Amino acid sequence: MILFEETDGFCKEFKRLAKKYRSLGRDMERLKNVLRDTPLGTGKHFNVLTVREDIRIVKARVACESLRGSSLRVIYAYQESMITIFFIELYYKGEKETEDQKRIEEFLMSCKSNAT
Repeated sequence: MILFEETDGFCKEFKRLAKKYRSLGRDMERLKNVLRDTPLGTGKHFNVLTVREDIRIVKARVACESLRGSSLRVIYAYQESMITIFFIELYYKGEKETEDQKRIEEFLMSCKSNAT
């Protein structure tokens, strides 16, 4: 069974976007159901950005009912040893061009420091 955790940054973005896109809670549940079966996703809607030891950073497109055909982007980390998915970032492509590399690096550093 896969555990799901959220970073503080992700929680803030989720709350802000959920006010704007009412279906976001259901959309995220659908994503979690997919990730339970295939943690790294399949097809063109999932892209592995970084591979470090037992952690994979993945960017996923999430279809949002409220956006009628457009999608949101979710950046998450899959940690194989802990069987855990950490949601790192959530954004709408129309508001932000690409993922926050600094936030990803900070997450990876925090994982490294927790391991030692």
